[in-house]
Parts: sequence; C-alpha cells; structure tokens
Amino acid sequence: MTNIEKTIAKDLLSIKAVFFRPNQPFTWASGIKSPVYCDNRLTLTAPAVRNDVENALAETIKKEYPEVEVLMGTSTAGIAHAAITAHILGLPMGYVRSGAKDHGRGNQIEGRLEKGQKVVVVEDLISTGGSVIEVVNVLREAGAEVLGIVSIFTYGMKKGIVRLEEANVKNVSLTNFDVIAQIAAEENYIEAEDVARLIAFRNNPSDESWIKGENA
Repeated sequence: MTNIEKTIAKDLLSIKAVFFRPNQPFTWASGIKSPVYCDNRLTLTAPAVRNDVENALAETIKKEYPEVEVLMGTSTAGIAHAAITAHILGLPMGYVRSGAKDHGRGNQIEGRLEKGQKVVVVEDLISTGGSVIEVVNVLREAGAEVLGIVSIFTYGMKKGIVRLEEANVKNVSLTNFDVIAQIAAEENYIEAEDVARLIAFRNNPSDESWIKGENA
C-alpha cells in the first residue's frame, strides 16, 4: 500500500465519496446488489480532499506518463479533474463527449487536439472499463497517441482488467477497492470481518452470497 493509495483512501472515506454499507446493500441500475456507493464528484466540494486528489493526479501523471502533452477528461466526471490537474502541470486540456454534438461543428472531442499528440485520459472511477475505453478509442481514431489513463479509484473487477488489457491501454489509479476496504476496517467504518465479504463482491458482483457472508 503506497502513501498515495492510503491518503486518497482515507480522504474518500472521510467525505463518503466511497461509502460501504455491507449490511444494507445499494441496488445498481442493473439490479446487482452492491455494498459500496461511489461518488467522487464529492471531492470537488471538499477543498482539502480535492487538493490531495489533484496533486496526486499530477504527481502520478509526471511519474507514469512523463511524455504527456495533453490531458483529456471523460464526460462528465473527469472534466473538472482534468482541468485542475492540467492547470497544476501547465498542460493543455480538453474532454471527450459521450457522443458527437448534433449542432454546431458536431464535435465529440472538445479542445484542440493535433494528430500524433501524446494524451493521458483523466477518469474519476473505473468499474468495468467500458466507458473510458470508448473515450480512448475516440481519441485514437482522431489520431492521438493515448499513453494511458489515470483515475482516482478503481474496483479492480476482472471484467475491467480484461477490457483494458484487450484495448492495450494502461490505467494507473490513485487508490483501489482493496485498499479502501482495508482502511475502512482499520478506521472502524466497517467491521474487520466485512472485508472478505467486500472482496467476494468485487470478485463476482452477480453472486449475492456475500450478503450473508457465505464467501467470507
């Protein structure tokens, strides 16, 4: 567990941007029961946490992607983080819409992007990886060289890992599900025995046996 992983995990828990409720699961739109609720947009309204997140994003980008020329945020959650981090790094920034506009110039990529420019995609959360890979593909089709993704938090779900590998795109997250679950137990947000249940959910979200602790 790195210092960044630990700091960001504590930050996200402190403002309930990542909130565990293993005994009263949330229901996703898909119908899956989940012990975790994630809303990293809350970091934007918590200045101290926001400062930690944006500086950690900047530090990670400098370390992992030193050749970067442009940051591109995902729409909509990644836009603010890309903008703030680009300001820290003194880099150009844009974002990718979920679809092309049906008016004006019909842009899907907002901001200037030249063919061959080295881009890092800024995302707030990665679960199955589908939406961020779509962004990567749009940028590649526009002629950008996508160095990789930097995200605040990742579940580390198998489906997401496989998708990223198949798309040949690197992702570096500030923190992850396992670290946050461990910190949550250490700081009494959840019971220690709940960690195994949370990991069981992460490993197979469609299997609800974790709810009764059958996989613990």
